[in-house]
Amino acid sequence: MSVRDLHPLSGTEASVRHDADVLIIGGGPAGTWAAVGAAARGARVLLVDKGYCGTSGATAPSGTGVWHVPRDAAAREKAKASRLEMGGFLAEHAWMDRVLEQTWNNIETLTEWGYPFPQDEHGQLHRTSLQGPDYMRLMRKAAKRAGARILDHSPVLELLVDEHGTACGAVGINRQTGATWVARAGAVVLATGGCAFLSRALGCNVLTGDGYLLGAEAGAELSGMEFSNAYGLGPAFASVTKSLFYNWATFYDRDGQRIEGAGSSRGRGVIARTLATQPVYACLDRADDAIRAWMRTAQPNFFVPFDRQGIDPFTQHFPVALRLEGTVRGTGGLHVVGDDCATTVAGLYAAGDAATRELICGAFTGGGSHNAAWAMSSGFWAGAGAARFAREARAFGHRDVHRAGVAGLDGDPSASWDADAVIRAVQAEVFPTERNWTRSGSLLEDSLQRLDALWLRVRHGRPAGTGTQWVRAREAAAMLATSRWMYRSALQRTETRGMHRRAEHAAVDPAQHHRLVSGGLDDVWVRAQPVSTPATPGAYTGKVAA
Repeated sequence: MSVRDLHPLSGTEASVRHDADVLIIGGGPAGTWAAVGAAARGARVLLVDKGYCGTSGATAPSGTGVWHVPRDAAAREKAKASRLEMGGFLAEHAWMDRVLEQTWNNIETLTEWGYPFPQDEHGQLHRTSLQGPDYMRLMRKAAKRAGARILDHSPVLELLVDEHGTACGAVGINRQTGATWVARAGAVVLATGGCAFLSRALGCNVLTGDGYLLGAEAGAELSGMEFSNAYGLGPAFASVTKSLFYNWATFYDRDGQRIEGAGSSRGRGVIARTLATQPVYACLDRADDAIRAWMRTAQPNFFVPFDRQGIDPFTQHFPVALRLEGTVRGTGGLHVVGDDCATTVAGLYAAGDAATRELICGAFTGGGSHNAAWAMSSGFWAGAGAARFAREARAFGHRDVHRAGVAGLDGDPSASWDADAVIRAVQAEVFPTERNWTRSGSLLEDSLQRLDALWLRVRHGRPAGTGTQWVRAREAAAMLATSRWMYRSALQRTETRGMHRRAEHAAVDPAQHHRLVSGGLDDVWVRAQPVSTPATPGAYTGKVAA
């Protein structure tokens, strides 16, 4: 961790100052539930969002399933068992149990708040999915009703820490006015989402790994960063990557011939390999009339790009693409070390996609229902934990405040760099499926040589531009840092487990039944950490199904 004397980026007179017990960075589901959780414990809450809280992020424009399982022991054991096996037995029963119960409670709360869950002909509510616009509109209202102050269009540039390295606020900038702001707080929650590397996946334009960089600069660790190669499947002409509906698709080559083995759930690798040499087309021709009607109701935004193009996806072939969604649908994120989602930095908490989802997903994608359940659960816990810490922090008295940011803020003015060029360079290493879908040691090392060299330039130089252009520079630095944690972790996991695939190590290695914790900025490090979950189904007393 590096600390420097605090000084406002645009001078004391130009800075707006805020004080709060809990500062929440990010206004998606995790951030808004954190606001509710912190306020419920009497904390003064300030929530800052890079965009407009309620409309920005992956959830707001989308529909999502929810891991909402009834309070039935057999049903919940079955729900856990499938996830355990797909995730290479890296998930933990205690955390899955906690998330299932908290999700059930939060869905009850959403019902009480008036969320419009659909009803069947018998009047029974179907509460296993949420429409993003309705959900996030409600969550913004809930956060404000709880007493949280919301700063929209106010991205954070760096965290503040005290003389002991404890998180105590942040420095940011208002996109609309250009004014810098400083927020002092007793505790901080990072709910900034994951990193999709600006791949143009729906809602991911603000998800650039900011929280990972903010946390790591303050000394936080990450975990599961090798499980970050999730690619969303969608039409080539649109950003909507809703993979579920492609379970009813047939995939075709340029000549209209069916591609054997291609599929959404189990055959996406076939699609990736085919796309390397020719276009791939899909048609949802396996959906019957009932399924088609359900699709239109369940996720209407899926059909918007087709309707605009005049394409009937049930009868016509349309080109598809794979878009990297990184840790948004992956599982990696900030390492969680407490039930309250505390990080390894005192006073700093992580929630949603900013935190690792290994605890409930293991090595398999956390996208969709599990991510939604994790966001509302971890957000609520992180907010409550931050509130408790903030109460204790009040007794600290005077605290010397330092800036924790190190990349893309200062540096040698004679060694300027262009943020957009850095972004393009990172994308060139992480987008290609031949590098990131199935990985090889030689290509990982090849990419890391360029990424490490680029980091040294970014770390020690000064980005071009001023004011709001700093935001772009920090996004570029965050994506670059994320790519290095990803690939360094992937290089060390010499096996195939979950979504992490190694070309030269195609099988699961029982000796690697552990997590990979990572961190560092100039020098990235990775270490193994044991997990408590048995590596085989039969070893668990809860009778996990084989």
